[in-house]
Amino acid sequence: MTAPTTPALSKIVTFALGDDFFAADIFSVERVLRYQAPRAIPNVPGWIEGVIEYQGRVVPVINLRARFEMSQNDVHAGTRILVFQANGEWIGAVVDAVVEVAALDKATLSPPPPLFRGLAGEYLIGILRRKDRLVIVLDVARLLSSNERLVLEQMRDGVTHGG
Repeated sequence: MTAPTTPALSKIVTFALGDDFFAADIFSVERVLRYQAPRAIPNVPGWIEGVIEYQGRVVPVINLRARFEMSQNDVHAGTRILVFQANGEWIGAVVDAVVEVAALDKATLSPPPPLFRGLAGEYLIGILRRKDRLVIVLDVARLLSSNERLVLEQMRDGVTHGG
């Protein structure tokens, strides 16, 4: 009997955007922060809320509701900023609530259905059922296109260098 080459279990951080549940691999989540209003930056896409300072670094903050073209929600006591680590950079993401950290049996992960095509489908690793709800598992590294990462890098450089 040989051991599997990849672990069947990993951990995910599950979070809510309205009534929908999403998750990301725990290794892509640097930190969960209480919501603080990001400093607004002019001339950026509407789904970028601005920047925050975290551990001496300027971190761009995206609004996942706006990114996923969902209706907007007011900030409340449960609102959090998830600091994701993607492609060597930190990106903050506003979420309505962090629900749980849980083990994920990768065998329970279904591929995204064919209706998720194009850019939206690129964000997804798969879909799983947790208790009585569906959870969309995101590929954090693909939340931003190469061009969008360049915009954020230029924005971050402008803020850091007083521009």
